[in-house]
Amino acid sequence: MTAHANAVAQLDLDAVADQLGRPPRGILAVMSRCPSGHPNVVKTEPRLDDGTPFPTMFYLTCPRLAAEIGTLEASGLMREMSARILQDPELAQHYRSAHEQYLAEREQIGHVPEIDGITAGGMPTRVKCLHVLVGHSLAKGPGVNPLGDEALALLGDWWTGNECGPVTT
Repeated sequence: MTAHANAVAQLDLDAVADQLGRPPRGILAVMSRCPSGHPNVVKTEPRLDDGTPFPTMFYLTCPRLAAEIGTLEASGLMREMSARILQDPELAQHYRSAHEQYLAEREQIGHVPEIDGITAGGMPTRVKCLHVLVGHSLAKGPGVNPLGDEALALLGDWWTGNECGPVTT
């Protein structure tokens, strides 16, 4: 783990390790929490401790949410969204703006030449991964990533019936 990870509470690191089934890597902060209080999106280093470039700055960790998003992906939603980007100039510009903001924020953390200009999830020209887009929307709030916001809205009350219990200290 990086020196930055020391600022993240050990309880959160342990929760993320349980969610992922492996030790977390490069975590800088918890950006969003599920209703039980567990992390569901973390902000990560653009280069992991082992030197691996990591373009996914906002990484979704909640397995329940990931499964719900997987259902959306299986529905063909990504193809539909990608087609809409090509047909709707306003949507395309808003999505491009999300991409540019993502790059600027990641660049403030550190420059990684191998991923320069590359965000994640297919931004800015297509939709390749809804998990990334939803993670971006949860981390930054509504209005930043239009397609992440749409996917979140389609999930509705994804938490109902999926309570994993409260976080204990």
